[in-house]
Amino acid sequence: MEISTDPVAFEAFYRRHVEAVTRFMARRVDDPHTVADLVAEVFMAVLDSAHTYRPSLGSEVGWLYGIARNMLSAERQRSAREFRLTERISGRRLLDADDLSRLEERLDAESPARRALAAMAVLPESERAVLELVAIDQLTVGEAAAALGIGQGAARVRLHRARRSLRQAPGVMPPAVLEGLR
Repeated sequence: MEISTDPVAFEAFYRRHVEAVTRFMARRVDDPHTVADLVAEVFMAVLDSAHTYRPSLGSEVGWLYGIARNMLSAERQRSAREFRLTERISGRRLLDADDLSRLEERLDAESPARRALAAMAVLPESERAVLELVAIDQLTVGEAAAALGIGQGAARVRLHRARRSLRQAPGVMPPAVLEGLR
């Protein structure tokens, strides 16, 4: 991908996808500083790994969401280690008031999606991951498969199982969310 060597191409790529990546993180993380850091880390990883992108294996959106999921996973592991060792004390870069306000608005806007994600916790990880990407993040099944590194057939089967499980478990998922899973 030329974005690793062409600043103009990278800027266009960034502008095309920064809102989607921010929404992805804001659905899963409730701290605005962490959201900002993770979004920045995703795009740094894009620069480092642009040469690995293969259009024949899926869309750039699927590839990008795969990077975002990896960054989120790494952050969760890091955070768990840090929490076990010490209390969180500092080390975060400061955001100005406007940045913080925008991220807080984004977090508020994504709170229904965070509640839906919490309700999906009853599902096995493999099914939950596909359902999150399709129902919450609005990726196609093919893009979700690419983000997870699985085949489209496997993604479809996992998505079907996840939807069936949630429909058969009354009270687990709010009815409004279940309507969006069709």
